[in-house]
Amino acid sequence: MCYATAALGQTEPCPVGGLVEVRPNFITEQEEAALVKELEPGLKRKRYEFDHWDNAIHGYRETERVSWGAECAEVLSRVRSAAFPQGSPLLGPVHILDLDQKGYIKPHIDSVKFCGSTIAGLSLLSASVMRLVKEDSPKEQLDLLLPRFSLYIMRDDVRYKFTHEILKDEESVFNGQRVPRQRRISVICRNLPS
Repeated sequence: MCYATAALGQTEPCPVGGLVEVRPNFITEQEEAALVKELEPGLKRKRYEFDHWDNAIHGYRETERVSWGAECAEVLSRVRSAAFPQGSPLLGPVHILDLDQKGYIKPHIDSVKFCGSTIAGLSLLSASVMRLVKEDSPKEQLDLLLPRFSLYIMRDDVRYKFTHEILKDEESVFNGQRVPRQRRISVICRNLPS
């Protein structure tokens, strides 16, 4: 199955040449359950926010986590091995973003002050569609299907020259097929800015 589709409905492996990838079934349902079990108590203490300091996210809860139980630590070790070169300096806390079913992430480019050239995120609880749009050429866009249990990796120019967003549930369509979006938790590892 192809997980990327370009503008105008043309399906390609990836018009940004290996700088973005989706790895389906990166984790098992059991591993997802372990991650959610560890995250849920902290998330339940927060309420969903409908404004964000830079207006990029709507309907979300977020936190960071440094320590993990053994099963989750092993999963995150696999994420780091898959996404980052060995010895790459990583940002210590793992970013957790919990999107309500009605939540979404608006088009934005992450600040280089907060993370480096690579982001790797696990998709828990729901599939979603991520849209990438080239900042200086809006007709150049790519939709990514992020299935539940998948890992997505964004590197270099995709991080700095393309906006990215998670589509609203009512806009969540991939290759002409509706992708219903439920509550979605992202577990995101990042490297340090250089």
